[in-house]
Amino acid sequence: MQVRRVTTIEEAVSVLAELGDQACVLAGGTDVMVQLQRGEIRPETLIPIEPLVDLTAVETNGAVRMGALVTHYQAASGALGSGFDSIRESAATVGGWQTQAVGTIGGNVCNASPAADTLPALLVHAAELILASSSGERRLPLSKFLQGRRQTARRPDELLTHIEVENPPPQSGDTYLKVGRRGAMEVAIAGLAMRLVFNTQGLIEDARVALASLAAVPFRAAAAESILTGAPPNMAAAAEAADALLGEISPIDDLRSSARYRRLLIPGLTARAIAHCATRAGVAAEIQEDLA
Repeated sequence: MQVRRVTTIEEAVSVLAELGDQACVLAGGTDVMVQLQRGEIRPETLIPIEPLVDLTAVETNGAVRMGALVTHYQAASGALGSGFDSIRESAATVGGWQTQAVGTIGGNVCNASPAADTLPALLVHAAELILASSSGERRLPLSKFLQGRRQTARRPDELLTHIEVENPPPQSGDTYLKVGRRGAMEVAIAGLAMRLVFNTQGLIEDARVALASLAAVPFRAAAAESILTGAPPNMAAAAEAADALLGEISPIDDLRSSARYRRLLIPGLTARAIAHCATRAGVAAEIQEDLA
């Protein structure tokens, strides 16, 4: 296996244009190196992009724009600013501090694991990806980028350079809730991100819900979002939204959990998420205290 060194985005996309799917981009390496060791991938060439320091910054003018090399630690430390609690919380659950220190948000996106923690949080903030190639840039919503387990719409000659998320509206709150077999360094049995916007009457004006480890890819739950929109943040709305979620997910049995257990988690996660969002937006939620 060869290693091609690059120092600029232009050099990186030039090498990708030359080598295509024979090459593998290496960012933090927390996923790629494991897959190499297991023989799950066998690229002829690795392209480390750590020297591309332009991709480590977060810009907050207008939409928030983060480079693909922003680490989980940066995101968990609040680098995106206020209003992105779900992204902060999801990044803080990715492995231990060693993984968070080197693992990148862009790598988490491109690895496209069904259990990727940051992806539901990015989805509820309408993340758009900027992909660079020798022919220019293109933008793609994250929801269209994810196509299956470890399958994405990235072309072999493209490099993910930036991720953009919209600024949260006033009187909104968001959260990410994760269930694992233990409290830390665990792949999600189920993950739920939610962002709610409230009107002056305390009703939900806009709802976004996204899930991980409950389908082939993390996804937005349109039916549940529709039910929550216009509803008050109470147990009745939570129960109805949870029922809708149960119709939208397709969990599996695996080493971490049974599909049945994953389904049993949905009502509690939904109610807790609504309560968290309402609290962060400064709105009273009629949710049972033991669920919040």
